[in-house]
Amino acid sequence: MVRAVACRSLKIKNVIETKLHALQPQFLEVINESHKHNVPVGSESHFKVTIVSSEFNGKKLLARHRMVNTILAEELAHSIHALYLHTMTIEEWFEKSGTVNNAPPCLGGSTAK
Repeated sequence: MVRAVACRSLKIKNVIETKLHALQPQFLEVINESHKHNVPVGSESHFKVTIVSSEFNGKKLLARHRMVNTILAEELAHSIHALYLHTMTIEEWFEKSGTVNNAPPCLGGSTAK
């Protein structure tokens, strides 16, 4: 059972990556962070996404997040509980030297073991 859930997690991660290629990213990283939360082992509910795209040029942070949320609407409605987004232009990415902050700790319960 755990193995099947783990495979499904990879599938959701791959779906996220595939769909976000619509934004023609210069850099894209999708990390399943579900293990940091109070969810069953192998869950696929919490993801951190770092995406760098010229599609974000001239857009405010909220507009960028809406773009991503629109692309991932089906997954957000059915599979994803939390999506921690880093949406940057190429210039912003270079200004940050290719680094991002970590996701905040889970406040909804103790970390699953």
